[in-house]
Amino acid sequence: MKRLSSATMLVMLLAGCGPMDTSEGGPAEIHATAISALRPGSEQTRFGALEFLGGLELSSDNALLGALSSIRFRPDQRQFVSVLDTGHWLTGAIERDKDGRLSGVVDARIMPMIDRFGETDAGKGATDAEGLALRDNHVLVSYEQNHRVDAYPNPGFETSPPDGNIPIVIPKRQLRANRSLEALMIAPQSSQLLGATVIVAERSLDDQGNMLAAILDGPLKGRFTVRHYDDFDASDGVFLPDGDLLLLERRFDLAHGIGVRIRRIRGDDIRPDAIVDGDIVFQAGSNMQIDNMEGLDAFRAEDGTTHLIMVSDDNHSILQRSLMLEFRLLDENLVSLK
Repeated sequence: MKRLSSATMLVMLLAGCGPMDTSEGGPAEIHATAISALRPGSEQTRFGALEFLGGLELSSDNALLGALSSIRFRPDQRQFVSVLDTGHWLTGAIERDKDGRLSGVVDARIMPMIDRFGETDAGKGATDAEGLALRDNHVLVSYEQNHRVDAYPNPGFETSPPDGNIPIVIPKRQLRANRSLEALMIAPQSSQLLGATVIVAERSLDDQGNMLAAILDGPLKGRFTVRHYDDFDASDGVFLPDGDLLLLERRFDLAHGIGVRIRRIRGDDIRPDAIVDGDIVFQAGSNMQIDNMEGLDAFRAEDGTTHLIMVSDDNHSILQRSLMLEFRLLDENLVSLK
C-alpha cells in the first residue's frame, strides 16, 4: 500500500499542479537558464551520432507556459511555432550568444487554439494537441483523445478555426484515448513519399505489438507499423532531406524513469503494409539533462550541418522542466547504438 500511495502521489504531481485559466492568451515573457553540459559535470559532447551544442531551461510568470508537445522552425531557423497539449499555440523566436549557442526565447506569444466550432478552451479531451507540421499555407495539428488531424490557415492560425482536416486512415477504434496521434511529419518532396503527411501513434499497437502509423496522402497512401520495444513510445519525428525519418521516442514511467532516444528509419522502407525499424542514433537517460522529451525538429545550419532541437513537456508539474536542447548531427550515415 505504501508503494501504491507513493506512485499515486507521483502520478498526481506529474499530471499537473491544478487547474489553469486557459481562456485567454497573449505575450509571454520567457526566462531562460543555459544548460552547458548534457551530462552534468562532464565535458562529453558526443552522444551517439549527435553532438550536444547547448540548451535552455525555460520558465515564465505566464502560467500557460508548459506542456510543449511539438515544435517547428520557420525557414529563417529562428522563428518557431509550437503546440501545447493544453490546447494552445506557442510562437516565438530563439536568440543566440556570440558563440552561436542558444541564449533565450523572445517575442513569445501563447494563444488558445480555436476549434472547428469557433470555441476556445473546449477541454483537454477535445484539444489535446500533440503533433505539428508546417505545409504550404497550412499548419497541421494532430490530436489525441478526439483523434484527428486539423489544418489551420497559415498565416492566421492563431486566431482562426481549422479550415479543413486530413483523414487519418487508421480506424479510430484502434487508437488508444491518450496514446494515439503523437508524431506528425512532412516527407521531403524529393523522396518516394513526394511530400506526404506521415503520422506515428504513441502507443496504439497492433496485434504484434507494433506502433500504428500511416501515410495520409500521396501515391503511397496507406497504413504501416513501427517496431515497438524497450518501453519507448513515439513522441515526435522529422524527415531529413535524404528522406530518412528521425523518430523521437521517450520512456517516462515509474518503473524505468526518464529516457529518450532517436531512431533513424530509412525513407525507402516507409510504405503501405511495411513494418519499419531503424538504428538508434542517440539515447540518454535520467543521469543527463533531459526530461519528458516530446518535440523534435531539424534544420540545415549556416555551416551546412544538420541541427536538431528537442523540447520537453513538463506536464505543468513541479517535478519537471521545460527544456530546449540543441544538437548537431555528426554523421549523416547510420550510427547504431544497439
